[in-house]
Amino acid sequence: MAAKKGIALVELDDDGVDKAFRADVLAGLGEQQKAVPARWLYDDAGSQLFEDITQLPEYYPTRAETEILSARGAEFAELIGPGRAVVEFGSGSSVKTPLLLKAIDPAAYVPLDISGDFLRAAATDLAVKFPGLPVYPVEADFMRRVELPPEVAEMPKLGFFPGSTIGNMVARTSVDLLRTMRETLGEGSKLLIGMDLIKDPAVLEAAYDDAQGVTAEFNYNLVRRINRELDGDIPLEALLHEARWVDDYARIEMHLVAQRDIAFTVSGRRFSMQAGETIHTENSHKFDRRTSTTLLLAGGWTPAHLWLDSERRFSLILADATVPRSAP
Repeated sequence: MAAKKGIALVELDDDGVDKAFRADVLAGLGEQQKAVPARWLYDDAGSQLFEDITQLPEYYPTRAETEILSARGAEFAELIGPGRAVVEFGSGSSVKTPLLLKAIDPAAYVPLDISGDFLRAAATDLAVKFPGLPVYPVEADFMRRVELPPEVAEMPKLGFFPGSTIGNMVARTSVDLLRTMRETLGEGSKLLIGMDLIKDPAVLEAAYDDAQGVTAEFNYNLVRRINRELDGDIPLEALLHEARWVDDYARIEMHLVAQRDIAFTVSGRRFSMQAGETIHTENSHKFDRRTSTTLLLAGGWTPAHLWLDSERRFSLILADATVPRSAP
Protein backbone atom coordinates (compact mmCIF):
# COMPACT_ATOMS: atom_id res chain seq x y z
CA MET A 1 0.00 0.00 0.00
CA ALA A 2 1.30 3.46 -0.83
CA ALA A 3 2.02 5.87 1.99
CA LYS A 4 -0.87 8.12 2.91
CA LYS A 5 -0.44 11.86 2.53
CA GLY A 6 1.17 13.28 5.68
CA ILE A 7 -0.87 15.18 8.25
CA ALA A 8 0.88 18.52 8.77
CA LEU A 9 0.63 19.78 12.34
CA VAL A 10 3.57 22.23 12.35
CA GLU A 11 2.47 25.83 12.95
CA LEU A 12 4.02 28.30 10.46
CA ASP A 13 4.19 32.08 10.67
CA ASP A 14 3.43 34.54 7.86
CA ASP A 15 6.92 33.97 6.40
CA GLY A 16 6.36 30.21 6.23
CA VAL A 17 8.79 29.57 9.11
CA ASP A 18 8.08 27.17 11.96
CA LYS A 19 7.01 29.43 14.83
CA ALA A 20 8.63 27.19 17.43
CA PHE A 21 11.94 27.24 15.53
CA ARG A 22 12.06 31.04 15.47
CA ALA A 23 11.07 31.30 19.12
CA ASP A 24 13.64 28.71 20.29
CA VAL A 25 16.50 30.27 18.31
CA LEU A 26 15.82 33.83 19.45
CA ALA A 27 15.39 32.78 23.07
CA GLY A 28 18.49 30.59 23.03
CA LEU A 29 20.78 33.14 21.40
CA GLY A 30 19.68 35.67 24.02
CA GLU A 31 20.84 33.54 26.95
CA GLN A 32 24.19 33.88 28.71
CA GLN A 33 25.14 30.40 27.47
CA LYS A 34 23.82 30.54 23.95
CA ALA A 35 22.00 27.35 23.00
CA VAL A 36 19.62 25.99 20.38
CA PRO A 37 17.61 22.78 21.02
CA ALA A 38 19.09 19.80 19.17
CA ARG A 39 15.83 18.99 17.41
CA TRP A 40 16.40 21.96 15.08
CA LEU A 41 19.48 20.26 13.66
CA TYR A 42 17.10 18.01 11.73
CA ASP A 43 15.81 19.92 8.75
CA ASP A 44 15.91 17.97 5.48
CA ALA A 45 19.64 18.62 4.97
CA GLY A 46 20.40 17.87 8.63
CA SER A 47 18.40 14.66 8.52
CA GLN A 48 20.39 13.50 5.48
CA LEU A 49 23.67 14.45 7.15
CA PHE A 50 22.68 12.44 10.20
CA GLU A 51 21.97 9.44 7.99
CA ASP A 52 25.51 9.89 6.64
CA ILE A 53 26.85 10.04 10.22
CA THR A 54 25.29 6.68 11.02
CA GLN A 55 27.48 5.08 8.34
CA LEU A 56 30.76 6.45 9.72
CA PRO A 57 33.29 4.04 11.27
CA GLU A 58 33.46 6.10 14.48
CA TYR A 59 29.69 6.15 14.98
CA TYR A 60 28.97 2.83 16.71
CA PRO A 61 25.35 3.33 17.99
CA THR A 62 23.62 2.49 14.70
CA ARG A 63 25.64 -0.70 14.19
CA ALA A 64 25.11 -1.75 17.80
CA GLU A 65 21.37 -1.12 17.73
CA THR A 66 21.01 -2.81 14.34
CA GLU A 67 22.79 -5.85 15.76
CA ILE A 68 20.22 -6.10 18.56
CA LEU A 69 17.28 -5.69 16.18
CA SER A 70 18.71 -8.31 13.83
CA ALA A 71 19.46 -10.87 16.52
CA ARG A 72 16.42 -10.53 18.79
CA GLY A 73 13.50 -10.49 16.38
CA ALA A 74 11.89 -13.63 17.83
CA GLU A 75 12.01 -12.13 21.32
CA PHE A 76 10.46 -8.88 20.10
CA ALA A 77 7.67 -10.85 18.43
CA GLU A 78 6.93 -12.80 21.61
CA LEU A 79 7.02 -9.83 24.00
CA ILE A 80 5.29 -7.26 21.77
CA GLY A 81 2.86 -9.47 19.87
CA PRO A 82 1.24 -8.89 16.47
CA GLY A 83 -1.40 -6.35 15.47
CA ARG A 84 0.01 -3.19 17.02
CA ALA A 85 0.27 0.18 15.31
CA VAL A 86 3.97 1.08 15.39
CA VAL A 87 4.33 4.81 16.07
CA GLU A 88 7.90 5.90 15.37
CA PHE A 89 9.03 9.17 16.90
CA GLY A 90 11.24 10.41 14.07
CA SER A 91 11.34 9.36 10.41
CA GLY A 92 12.06 5.67 9.96
CA SER A 93 15.61 4.46 9.48
CA SER A 94 16.04 2.58 6.22
CA VAL A 95 17.72 -0.24 8.17
CA LYS A 96 16.40 -0.37 11.73
CA THR A 97 12.69 0.18 11.18
CA PRO A 98 12.26 -2.66 8.63
CA LEU A 99 13.96 -5.06 11.03
CA LEU A 100 11.38 -4.27 13.72
CA LEU A 101 8.42 -4.34 11.34
CA LYS A 102 9.46 -7.72 9.93
CA ALA A 103 9.75 -9.17 13.43
CA ILE A 104 6.43 -8.17 14.98
CA ASP A 105 3.75 -8.24 12.22
CA PRO A 106 2.24 -4.79 12.91
CA ALA A 107 -1.23 -3.60 11.86
CA ALA A 108 -0.04 -0.12 10.77
CA TYR A 109 3.00 2.14 10.77
CA VAL A 110 2.83 5.81 11.80
CA PRO A 111 6.08 7.80 11.49
CA LEU A 112 6.09 11.21 13.21
CA ASP A 113 8.65 13.83 12.21
CA ILE A 114 9.04 17.59 12.04
CA SER A 115 11.01 17.38 8.76
CA GLY A 116 8.24 17.02 6.20
CA ASP A 117 10.12 16.09 3.02
CA PHE A 118 12.36 13.60 4.84
CA LEU A 119 9.30 12.15 6.59
CA ARG A 120 7.41 11.57 3.35
CA ALA A 121 10.46 10.03 1.66
CA ALA A 122 10.97 7.64 4.57
CA ALA A 123 7.26 6.76 4.67
CA THR A 124 7.18 6.07 0.94
CA ASP A 125 10.26 3.85 1.20
CA LEU A 126 8.66 1.82 4.01
CA ALA A 127 5.39 1.52 2.08
CA VAL A 128 7.28 0.04 -0.88
CA LYS A 129 9.11 -2.46 1.34
CA PHE A 130 5.87 -3.47 3.11
CA PRO A 131 3.16 -3.26 0.43
CA GLY A 132 0.46 -4.73 2.66
CA LEU A 133 1.11 -2.44 5.60
CA PRO A 134 -0.92 0.79 5.99
CA VAL A 135 1.49 3.73 6.46
CA TYR A 136 0.23 7.04 7.89
CA PRO A 137 2.98 9.72 8.08
CA VAL A 138 2.30 12.63 10.41
CA GLU A 139 4.30 15.85 10.13
CA ALA A 140 4.41 17.07 13.70
CA ASP A 141 6.57 18.16 16.60
CA PHE A 142 6.46 15.04 18.75
CA MET A 143 7.72 16.99 21.75
CA ARG A 144 4.03 17.84 22.13
CA ARG A 145 1.09 15.45 22.30
CA VAL A 146 0.20 14.30 18.77
CA GLU A 147 -3.29 13.38 17.60
CA LEU A 148 -2.78 10.13 15.74
CA PRO A 149 -4.69 9.30 12.52
CA PRO A 150 -8.21 7.99 13.18
CA GLU A 151 -7.39 4.79 11.30
CA VAL A 152 -5.18 3.65 14.20
CA ALA A 153 -7.22 5.07 17.07
CA GLU A 154 -8.51 1.71 18.30
CA MET A 155 -5.33 -0.27 17.68
CA PRO A 156 -2.91 -1.11 20.51
CA LYS A 157 0.24 0.97 20.07
CA LEU A 158 3.98 0.37 20.15
CA GLY A 159 6.10 3.50 20.33
CA PHE A 160 9.51 3.17 18.66
CA PHE A 161 12.23 5.66 19.59
CA PRO A 162 15.57 4.26 18.40
CA GLY A 163 18.99 5.85 18.23
CA SER A 164 19.25 7.16 21.80
CA THR A 165 17.64 10.45 20.76
CA ILE A 166 16.28 10.61 24.31
CA GLY A 167 19.87 11.34 25.34
CA ASN A 168 19.80 14.64 23.45
CA MET A 169 17.67 16.18 26.19
CA VAL A 170 18.31 17.22 29.76
CA ALA A 171 16.53 15.07 32.33
CA ARG A 172 13.55 17.41 32.78
CA THR A 173 12.88 17.56 29.03
CA SER A 174 13.39 13.81 28.64
CA VAL A 175 10.78 13.12 31.31
CA ASP A 176 8.39 15.59 29.69
CA LEU A 177 8.85 13.85 26.33
CA LEU A 178 8.30 10.39 27.78
CA ARG A 179 5.09 11.60 29.43
CA THR A 180 4.00 13.17 26.13
CA MET A 181 4.70 9.89 24.33
CA ARG A 182 2.52 8.09 26.85
CA GLU A 183 -0.30 10.57 26.22
CA THR A 184 0.10 10.16 22.45
CA LEU A 185 0.13 6.35 22.59
CA GLY A 186 -2.49 5.84 25.31
CA GLU A 187 -3.22 3.22 27.92
CA GLY A 188 -1.93 -0.30 27.31
CA SER A 189 0.80 0.89 24.99
CA LYS A 190 4.42 -0.23 24.88
CA LEU A 191 7.62 1.68 24.09
CA LEU A 192 10.80 0.32 22.51
CA ILE A 193 13.53 2.87 23.13
CA GLY A 194 17.25 3.05 22.47
CA MET A 195 19.67 4.34 25.13
CA ASP A 196 23.41 4.64 24.63
CA LEU A 197 25.68 3.48 27.45
CA ILE A 198 28.51 5.16 29.36
CA LYS A 199 31.91 4.10 28.00
CA ASP A 200 35.47 5.32 27.30
CA PRO A 201 35.31 9.11 26.68
CA ALA A 202 37.75 8.77 23.76
CA VAL A 203 35.31 6.46 21.98
CA LEU A 204 32.46 8.86 22.65
CA GLU A 205 34.31 11.97 21.51
CA ALA A 206 35.38 10.30 18.27
CA ALA A 207 31.76 9.34 17.55
CA TYR A 208 30.77 13.02 17.66
CA ASP A 209 33.84 14.49 15.95
CA ASP A 210 34.67 12.10 13.12
CA ALA A 211 37.80 12.30 10.99
CA GLN A 212 35.83 13.07 7.81
CA GLY A 213 34.12 16.09 9.38
CA VAL A 214 30.57 14.93 8.66
CA THR A 215 29.41 15.62 12.23
CA ALA A 216 30.94 19.08 12.00
CA GLU A 217 28.92 19.72 8.82
CA PHE A 218 25.82 18.50 10.66
CA ASN A 219 26.49 21.11 13.35
CA TYR A 220 27.30 23.87 10.83
CA ASN A 221 24.08 23.10 8.96
CA LEU A 222 22.15 24.55 11.89
CA VAL A 223 23.79 27.93 11.25
CA ARG A 224 23.01 27.68 7.55
CA ARG A 225 19.38 26.95 8.42
CA ILE A 226 19.15 29.91 10.81
CA ASN A 227 20.67 32.23 8.21
CA ARG A 228 18.36 30.93 5.48
CA GLU A 229 15.05 30.68 7.32
CA LEU A 230 15.42 33.45 9.91
CA ASP A 231 17.16 36.07 7.77
CA GLY A 232 20.39 35.66 9.75
CA ASP A 233 23.93 36.68 8.98
CA ILE A 234 25.88 34.54 11.45
CA PRO A 235 29.47 34.29 10.09
CA LEU A 236 29.84 30.54 9.77
CA GLU A 237 33.55 30.77 8.99
CA ALA A 238 34.12 32.21 12.48
CA LEU A 239 32.65 29.14 14.25
CA LEU A 240 34.36 25.82 14.98
CA HIS A 241 32.65 22.52 15.79
CA GLU A 242 33.68 20.97 19.11
CA ALA A 243 32.58 17.78 20.89
CA ARG A 244 33.45 17.42 24.59
CA TRP A 245 32.77 14.79 27.26
CA VAL A 246 31.35 16.25 30.49
CA ASP A 247 31.71 13.56 33.12
CA ASP A 248 29.60 15.25 35.81
CA TYR A 249 26.56 15.07 33.53
CA ALA A 250 27.55 11.82 31.75
CA ARG A 251 27.14 13.44 28.36
CA ILE A 252 28.83 14.52 25.17
CA GLU A 253 28.19 18.18 24.38
CA MET A 254 28.39 19.68 20.89
CA HIS A 255 29.27 23.34 20.61
CA LEU A 256 29.98 25.94 17.95
CA VAL A 257 32.92 27.94 19.29
CA ALA A 258 33.56 31.54 18.21
CA GLN A 259 37.13 31.87 16.93
CA ARG A 260 36.98 35.67 17.18
CA ASP A 261 34.64 38.38 18.43
CA ILE A 262 31.56 38.45 16.20
CA ALA A 263 28.24 40.31 15.90
CA PHE A 264 25.26 39.20 13.85
CA THR A 265 21.54 39.60 13.27
CA VAL A 266 18.78 36.97 13.34
CA SER A 267 15.15 37.94 12.57
CA GLY A 268 16.09 41.60 13.03
CA ARG A 269 17.62 41.10 16.48
CA ARG A 270 21.28 41.81 17.20
CA PHE A 271 23.53 39.36 19.00
CA SER A 272 27.25 39.18 19.73
CA MET A 273 29.79 36.57 20.85
CA GLN A 274 33.28 37.00 22.23
CA ALA A 275 36.13 34.76 21.12
CA GLY A 276 35.83 31.44 22.93
CA GLU A 277 32.11 31.85 23.60
CA THR A 278 29.94 29.00 22.30
CA ILE A 279 26.51 28.10 20.99
CA HIS A 280 25.57 24.83 22.69
CA THR A 281 23.77 22.78 20.04
CA GLU A 282 23.44 19.24 21.35
CA ASN A 283 23.75 17.00 24.37
CA SER A 284 24.07 13.25 24.11
CA HIS A 285 23.58 11.76 27.55
CA LYS A 286 24.84 8.26 28.24
CA PHE A 287 23.18 5.85 30.65
CA ASP A 288 23.62 2.81 32.81
CA ARG A 289 20.82 0.46 33.86
CA ARG A 290 19.87 2.42 36.97
CA THR A 291 19.70 5.83 35.29
CA SER A 292 17.72 4.52 32.31
CA THR A 293 15.24 2.82 34.64
CA THR A 294 14.82 5.95 36.75
CA LEU A 295 14.24 8.09 33.67
CA LEU A 296 11.61 5.75 32.23
CA LEU A 297 9.75 5.41 35.52
CA ALA A 298 9.67 9.19 35.92
CA GLY A 299 8.19 9.46 32.42
CA GLY A 300 5.35 7.01 33.05
CA TRP A 301 6.93 3.83 31.64
CA THR A 302 7.81 0.62 33.44
CA PRO A 303 10.85 -1.21 31.98
CA ALA A 304 10.01 -4.80 31.06
CA HIS A 305 13.04 -6.07 29.15
CA LEU A 306 16.53 -4.84 28.22
CA TRP A 307 18.82 -6.00 25.42
CA LEU A 308 22.52 -5.19 24.88
CA ASP A 309 24.69 -5.60 21.80
CA SER A 310 27.57 -8.08 21.91
CA GLU A 311 30.09 -5.42 22.97
CA ARG A 312 27.72 -3.98 25.60
CA ARG A 313 27.86 -0.52 24.07
CA PHE A 314 24.16 0.15 23.56
CA SER A 315 20.80 -0.84 25.02
CA LEU A 316 17.29 -1.32 23.67
CA ILE A 317 14.59 -1.26 26.34
CA LEU A 318 10.98 -2.43 26.07
CA ALA A 319 8.71 -0.67 28.55
CA ASP A 320 5.00 -0.76 29.37
CA ALA A 321 2.81 2.28 29.97
CA THR A 322 2.69 2.46 33.74
CA VAL A 323 -0.79 1.79 35.17
CA PRO A 324 -1.83 4.79 37.29
CA ARG A 325 -1.80 4.16 41.04
CA SER A 326 -3.18 6.18 43.90
CA ALA A 327 -0.20 5.42 46.13
CA PRO A 328 3.42 4.18 45.82
